[in-house]
Amino acid sequence: MTSDPQPEPNPETALVTVERRGPVGVVHLDDGRANALGPPMLAAIEAAFDEIEADPELGAIVVVGRPGRFSAGFDLNLIRSGDGGAVKAMVRRGGDLVMRCYGPGLPVVAACTGHALAAGALLLLGCDVRVGPDTTGPEAPKIGLNEVAIGLTLPPWALAIAKERLNPLHAQRAVVNGHLADGPAAVAMGYLDLAVSPGDVVERAVYEATVLAALDRDAYAATVTAFRGPVLEAMDRRSGS
Repeated sequence: MTSDPQPEPNPETALVTVERRGPVGVVHLDDGRANALGPPMLAAIEAAFDEIEADPELGAIVVVGRPGRFSAGFDLNLIRSGDGGAVKAMVRRGGDLVMRCYGPGLPVVAACTGHALAAGALLLLGCDVRVGPDTTGPEAPKIGLNEVAIGLTLPPWALAIAKERLNPLHAQRAVVNGHLADGPAAVAMGYLDLAVSPGDVVERAVYEATVLAALDRDAYAATVTAFRGPVLEAMDRRSGS
């Protein structure tokens, strides 16, 4: 392990690179802009997960955003294109990705390197451990479900995981009022588990994933299926909505 590891290009797409850090596969998202979860980005993330899960030497996944941006959510240009079929397919595919993170595959840790909005925040909610920056104030990265503020409605599968993972004391404000949080407030609301110095976000996420990679894989999968099964089933039933 080097002090400044460089991602290896993923042959599937330039949007995503995969880096190996001991027993951890690190998935770097970088579209050069807001890391919108449009069909190309979703396909690239799926391919990266496939690659890591097929490697018997890797036992956990870290999803890392680009500097200043984890993900701004689904592709608004597609949403506003008027192509209802394409939008529905994108939203369903996004739900499948969140379910994959939350399901009985490899443990997934999020390194929230910046703003995580709408579907970007939902991706956080699907991960086992979420690490983000402890910064506060007007310039700090914002995290939250801002669909209502931009004239959209959360799909049913998203409501299912939001109800499960957000702090009930803050869930109404988060979901219905579209409140955005930063730093410790994002921990209190349930978007993050840990808020650390911005420069330590990725390393702490890799550390947390390394700990999870040591878990017995079969026991982890069985426990996830038993403990999270009802939420996963609810998300799956509603993913076509």
